[in-house]
Parts: sequence; C-alpha cells; structure tokens
Amino acid sequence: MSRAIGDVLLVLRRAADITQEELADDLGITQAALSRYENNLREPDDEMVERLGEALGVTPEFIRHEFRMQGAIAADAHMRRQKTAKPSDWKRVEARVNMLRMHSSYLLERVPLRPQNHVIQVDPDEHTPAQAAAMLRAAWRMPIGPVRNLIRWVESAGVIVVEEDFGTHRIDGMSQWAGEHAVIVLNAALPTDRKRLTVAHELGHLVLHGQYIDLDVEDQANQFAAELLMPAHVIAPELTNLTLGKLSDLKTEWGVSMQAIFERAYRLGKATAEARQKFYRQLNSRGWKTREPGSDLLPAENPELAASVGRQLDHAGLTQQEIQFLIGTRDGNPTPFDAPRRPLRAV
Repeated sequence: MSRAIGDVLLVLRRAADITQEELADDLGITQAALSRYENNLREPDDEMVERLGEALGVTPEFIRHEFRMQGAIAADAHMRRQKTAKPSDWKRVEARVNMLRMHSSYLLERVPLRPQNHVIQVDPDEHTPAQAAAMLRAAWRMPIGPVRNLIRWVESAGVIVVEEDFGTHRIDGMSQWAGEHAVIVLNAALPTDRKRLTVAHELGHLVLHGQYIDLDVEDQANQFAAELLMPAHVIAPELTNLTLGKLSDLKTEWGVSMQAIFERAYRLGKATAEARQKFYRQLNSRGWKTREPGSDLLPAENPELAASVGRQLDHAGLTQQEIQFLIGTRDGNPTPFDAPRRPLRAV
C-alpha cells in the first residue's frame, strides 16, 4: 500500500475540520475502519477510494498520488502565530497549508510554471538573515528602498500565495515547500502592513530553512523580514526624532507598521530602551497596539498567481471539469486555482 494514502486522508479530513467519527458516519463505515485507512494499516479498495474522494472533495487519482510527505503534517512547515493560539486552530491551519501544498504540487507537475525569479537557499550558519535578505534583493534585482507590492515579487518566483479565513486573529500565516515551488497561506483578516511583514517573514523561512534547520528560526525570519522590507543602510538615516507623526509618515513610505519601524530603530541602535517603552505606552493609551491607524490607506496587495494559472487553463480551452481534474478536485470544491466562470453571451 502507498504510504501516502493515509497521510493524504488525514490531511484532507483535518483541513475540512471534520472528525473521524463524522467522516466515518458519512461513509457508512466504522471509525475503527477509517482509522486503519488513515494509519496505513489497511488499504481502501477502489470503491472506497471513490467514496472517500466524494466525501473529501477530491479525485481518486489525487488520493492515490505519491506526494513527497514527511508524515501527515510535514515537518518542514513554518507558521507565524502568537503563543496564545489554540492548538486546535493552528493544527487546522497547518492541515490547510498541507492540503494547498498537495494541490499545488499535483497541478504544477502537470502544468509547470516558468517563473522569472527563484527563491534562493541560504545556509544560516554561513550568512546572517540580513545578508540573506540582501542576497535575495540582489538576485531579484529589486530597487533600492521600499518594496512595492511584495506579493507580486514573491509570486514572480513561483511562490503560490493564498489568503484564507483562519477563524482566529492569533495566526498570521504559514509557509511550506511544494516540490520545486512553495506555498504561503495568509490570514485574510490581516491589514496590509501586517500582511506584508508576514509575507516577508514566511519568505525568510523559505530562504533560510527550506534545507537547513536552526534553533532560532523565528528570530531569523524576523531579522530577514526587517532587512528585506527596511534595508538598514537606507532606512537608518530616517530613524531620528521618531514622533507618532513621523512614524505615521514612515509607515506610508515603507508599507510596514509603526511598531515594525520602531523595532527596527531599536535593533539598529537608533532608539533607546526608554524611548521604546514610551512608544508602546503611547500605543496602548490610544488602543493602537493591536490595530494601528493608516493601515487601510496603504496600497492593497492581493495574490494573483494561482488564479492566473486557472485563467490560462481556461483560455487554453479546458473545461471546468478538466481543470478540476488537473487540480485534483471535484464537484466544484473551491481552490485558489479556480478559473473565473466565462460569462454567457447573448447570440
């Protein structure tokens, strides 16, 4: 029996946020039987694979596909979340990113991308996160200064970026490699400044931790994100007299939060610990700690790559059913690759 089938079933069920008991009832089998399928202790026959696919919204071919997985939830996934995030929430989001990774790799094996850029791999033992960010900027030939439309840059390297409703504000995003390509899943509720920082943070994981494991992965991803969005040699001269008014202006210029800018100033030695404490007292007194003003005025950034793949398949003359088969879905089960419906025309 393929070792992947049990993993695929477990990921799809968790991503759908249903229990073993609920799925077993839907299939008309015992929970023990389903458990044996998920734990690779028994191989489902063709009829059961078809029924499992119907219940989980995927094709039988998708269930049987040999995904390169390290267990049901891959060990190389990275998540940006608060310490107070509930395990049930982050496990569900973790399953969602695994499912999206599988759909991405399944499709892109059949419809390969030809990205303009690529995500470089840097050993954090040989280069600092800031050096890695500078290397990526150079490799992508990014202009000096603020990064305009970060998501567009990331997608230019073939990274599939997806926004989803996580059902919690305590998880910002997650990333994982999908074969030669990567997936970043973002909380759709994020304001633009926080979204950009999350994308940069997850990109740091993909650059630094796709092949190399380190104990300080979160701090390294934060350092990478800070240098990518706010290069030290460019922003440092601007980090003086950091009043709330000036921080608001810098936020508009750099597209990151006032908190991120002040933290950058503090880490670069441009602000004292006392000034930092005063800054956060000001934020708290105004209720700006969780959501700052001005975030809705920043240019919106929305993922486009996945939908553009669907549009290309649609323009190539494939039917919706044929496109769904390539993605591995069925019965209108939505995915980020869905092509827009062609409008009916009067004749």
